[in-house]
Amino acid sequence: MASTIQVLGCGPCGYDDATKEARRWCTNCDEGLCEDCEKAHIKNKISRNHKIISIEDYRKIENVSISEVCENHGENLEWFCKTHDKSLCMVCVTSNHKPCSDVISINIASRNASQSAALSDFVGSIDGTLSNLKQCIEKRVSATKEIEKQELEIKKMIIQMRKKINSHLDKIEEKLLLELGSISRSCKSEYAKILRRLKSAEEKITKLREQTLHIKQFSSDIQVFLGTYQGNKSLASETKSIKDAMDTCKDYELRVDLNSQITKLSAEVQEFGQIKVSDNSSQLHFRDHKIQQAQIGIPVPLSRNVSNIQLQLITTSTLTSFRNSMKNRMSSKIHVPCITGCIILPNENEKLYVVSGCATIDILDLSGRQLETLEILSNSTTYLTTSGDRIFYYTDKVHCCLMNGEELWQFESKNLICPRDASADGNHNVYVVDFHSNNLTIIQNDGKDSKILLTESDGLESPRAVYYDNEKRKLLICNQEGTFSCIKSFKSFQILKRRITMASTNHVPCCGPCEYDDITTEAKRWCTTCKEGLCEECEKAHLKTKYRETIKLSRLKINARLTTCRSLRSVSIM
Repeated sequence: MASTIQVLGCGPCGYDDATKEARRWCTNCDEGLCEDCEKAHIKNKISRNHKIISIEDYRKIENVSISEVCENHGENLEWFCKTHDKSLCMVCVTSNHKPCSDVISINIASRNASQSAALSDFVGSIDGTLSNLKQCIEKRVSATKEIEKQELEIKKMIIQMRKKINSHLDKIEEKLLLELGSISRSCKSEYAKILRRLKSAEEKITKLREQTLHIKQFSSDIQVFLGTYQGNKSLASETKSIKDAMDTCKDYELRVDLNSQITKLSAEVQEFGQIKVSDNSSQLHFRDHKIQQAQIGIPVPLSRNVSNIQLQLITTSTLTSFRNSMKNRMSSKIHVPCITGCIILPNENEKLYVVSGCATIDILDLSGRQLETLEILSNSTTYLTTSGDRIFYYTDKVHCCLMNGEELWQFESKNLICPRDASADGNHNVYVVDFHSNNLTIIQNDGKDSKILLTESDGLESPRAVYYDNEKRKLLICNQEGTFSCIKSFKSFQILKRRITMASTNHVPCCGPCEYDDITTEAKRWCTTCKEGLCEECEKAHLKTKYRETIKLSRLKINARLTTCRSLRSVSIM
């Protein structure tokens, strides 16, 4: 079920206890405006330059919490200390920042804040942090999948070992049972032999007894006598035979001596194995992007297109002893044959990326040990630079690839005959100096657009090196003979509107809001905040706003002449 969106009311109309739906929103006054109040709002001097947005756009920032009140004193934040880089209320200024000489109005500090370098850096920091988080999440997901893979492998190993043990136990069990059966049959065979002999003797003696009883009953005394004698002799012979058989007879007892290892397996071995976890370094390099909070800075282009970028020369100097200074600064050398470019990535455990004219980029540590080799498309690579997660290398073309060597794009231009060096800004735009063409070209971050920023007429003579300082937004270019230029990047235009309100020749001020519409109307009141006159109609509209303090004209001294105000426009390079 869809939630009901609350209708925003017009703030000035609400001051008159009237209910009217707001069509626009003033971000400075933080209140809604109907169509009539918006017109009056624009005509007022103090609110003329307020930022008014649509209600649809306001909905996007409605739930964004930005405190404009001092957390220590509960007063509005109206000042900014450049020394301490902190927003202040009036109590803060009078209590803790009296010695500070560079406390300025928050209105001045926040001027052009939407185009400030601080905001651009902040957005870049957010993008970089999100990108970094995405990489960390991908690595954690990959690590989770790797754990699952390892779990399956260990399960398979345990099951295979169990099967192997079971198979071996089955074999030795079968062998032992076969041996048991053989020995048991042998013992029973011996018992069977004695048993047959004893049963045979039993039959003979039983028969002898029957015969003796018959003789006693039916034979004569002589026959009884002789039968008894002969019977004793047969009985003695049979008894001797039985005795001899019993003397050779043995009793067998079967028992088993189990292997001690088998006994230990059931008695002492309580675990099939142990699962061990090695907690190695996760290799999650979460980069802490520097967030510059200063609101007064060089405005940067809101558009990512390179056509909006221009340069302004700051200073030019000459290096007198470049070679000697480099010798003094070098403390160690890593010998790699035919190195044509290298760079150290500070947030990647100080890995060294090296190109040597081959179709590879070698990754080394600072001791010179090779860690990895990336395959690239060019076999005549010369120079190398990086920006974020991208690598830029070039010969007669400029190539852009990811850190794993996967190529994203390549750029070729007739203006790039012999590129000698390149540097990238925070938006992945690439600045390239060409040794033969004597120019500086900027290539858009997707490789689809480019622009020549500097040429030979700007002082480029066989440029060999270029470096872009993302923090200070400055570009350093060095020519072959040693001259170098420090250049600032900036946005080319911004139109500002101003209106000048003056008084009449008869010392009666005109109405400022009416002058905005090129109408000359005599003022009846004066707004001390806006510092302009108000006619009766404009005063009524003015009282609806948050700037409601007006005074009588009798309290105001007028020294200026009446001049109908016209719109003045000026171009300001920021």
